[in-house]
Amino acid sequence: MKLLDFYKSINHSKENLFNKDEKAAKIYQPFIVNKNFSFYVDTILYANEMNCKWELDRQMQYDFLRFAIRKKKRFCEWNKKQKNDDIELIKEAYHYNNAKAQEVLNILGPGELDKIRESIYKGDNCNKE
Repeated sequence: MKLLDFYKSINHSKENLFNKDEKAAKIYQPFIVNKNFSFYVDTILYANEMNCKWELDRQMQYDFLRFAIRKKKRFCEWNKKQKNDDIELIKEAYHYNNAKAQEVLNILGPGELDKIRESIYKGDNCNKE
């Protein structure tokens, strides 16, 4: 059983997965499920309600969502962080972590980034005959 099975049962099948598997309480992650339902207009209020009632046990939260949310197919891609080449450049040059590299990027100008790029340029990897 996976976390996706809970999401499918809340959206489509409406079957109780807590009765099927004893490990369901350990697998079910309310925060992740609530975050997923917060992307849709018709389920955002239910997700917010469960975030406000975080102290409820997992089965109660799951049952609330399973009974309250209408049966519907919902698909949404999760936002992923975009890789910033300038941050990667600063991390490589100064051996900083992401947070520190972001701070440095805010300070540096475009000309200074070009200087850093030139200083760590490793050359082409061409085989000349």
